[in-house]
Amino acid sequence: MKEKAEILKYIADHPGSKVKVAVTDIDGVLRGKFMRKEKFLSVLESGFGFCDVIFGWDCADVSYGLQKESDITGWHTGYPDAQAVVDINTFRKVPWDGGTPFFLADFVKDGGEALEVCPRQLLRKVKAEAEEMGFKAMYSQEFEWFNFDETPESFAQKGYKNPKPMTPGMFGYSLLRASLKSEYFDDIFELMEEYDIPLEGLHTETGPGVYEAAILYDDILESADRAVLFKTGVKEIAYKHEVMASFMAKPNPDLPGCSGHVHQSLWKDGKNVFFDSSDENGMSETLKSFIAGQLHCLPHIMPMVAPTTNSFKRLVDGAWAPTTLTWGVDNRTTAFRVLCSGEKSARVEARVCGSDTNSYLAMAACLASGLFGIKHKMKLEQPATSGNGYEEKSHGTLPASLKIATEKMRKSFVARELFGDAFVKHFTKTREWEVKQFEESKSDNWEFKRYFEII
Repeated sequence: MKEKAEILKYIADHPGSKVKVAVTDIDGVLRGKFMRKEKFLSVLESGFGFCDVIFGWDCADVSYGLQKESDITGWHTGYPDAQAVVDINTFRKVPWDGGTPFFLADFVKDGGEALEVCPRQLLRKVKAEAEEMGFKAMYSQEFEWFNFDETPESFAQKGYKNPKPMTPGMFGYSLLRASLKSEYFDDIFELMEEYDIPLEGLHTETGPGVYEAAILYDDILESADRAVLFKTGVKEIAYKHEVMASFMAKPNPDLPGCSGHVHQSLWKDGKNVFFDSSDENGMSETLKSFIAGQLHCLPHIMPMVAPTTNSFKRLVDGAWAPTTLTWGVDNRTTAFRVLCSGEKSARVEARVCGSDTNSYLAMAACLASGLFGIKHKMKLEQPATSGNGYEEKSHGTLPASLKIATEKMRKSFVARELFGDAFVKHFTKTREWEVKQFEESKSDNWEFKRYFEII
């Protein structure tokens, strides 16, 4: 982490005249602007105005039309500016844009308190709760995504149908296929390193033109920043290679979908509290309560880890995504996969999360659920699934659609305990809107047009 004086010197010495600043909306879409250096420096401490419409429209820039039902914004408020405060600790240099200085910002209310519906602020809140309990949350997210031999113009000319895969065939873990578009592949790995988003690994995944990247774990807020910036960064790098990268959860019904698995661990006094060498599976009592909490809470907060109508098309039997409320030791057919072979690597992988998630919300959901189990001293009474998790339905199945999941969350006291009334009310209304748009759509490729590029 650079010192403030060093950051300011970089901005002053950089030959460009602009600074890039961004926030995320409720869908995890990076929204931002370029500021003249002098303007940026003048608002670095005080904050700046950013139109609050990003909390009043969907990922296609269409107003929710919530009218006075919304406590946040709408036509009835005139869509005023909200106050955004730069987090100087998020400083990065954009290597594919001449090293342009880049920062993330958080939304606050008039008194300086966190805006409840700001995704990054919600994660800050949950992180603070973990720290009050004595835990440091160390997280990471991995992504699968499809790459297509298209540009925004060529895909639009096709009517947003039948994009051409960057490479043909099923070549999971293939060094051969990774060499076919090696300039693009290498740029992702090397430029992300320069962008302070270190990758543990990058490889081809099963499916035509599919890659998978695992981002190095860190503090949960830093990890969520990395995940959000990774997705947008990959898309920008792809543009330069005349490729379109898509993080849709299920772009092809005949192929496996794209995961965004979240890896989780809690640390205290420099030790991973999830690991216990005396346990048969290396699992501590803290980890068992953490998993019990996640199993209990998942049905109540499902839209935070499966946020679109397309998300639920990924969650089908036998397609490498979970469908049942299960956990297991190194079992990829369950909702939660426990890996406890050693103290440093002990963790639990949340496998419901798709690549279309808002990483701030997905990580907040995972951590808050686990903390719920610890706070309530929950016992992990449900046995581990050792076989096919798709067949283990005795503990419940995941909601079948965004509509069902949203209705459950809207009525849930558990969700409100975890995230507060203001967030749950606003977020579930946005998901109800998403369902409504899908139900009223007249095109058979509505999800493609809506989610393919932006989500």
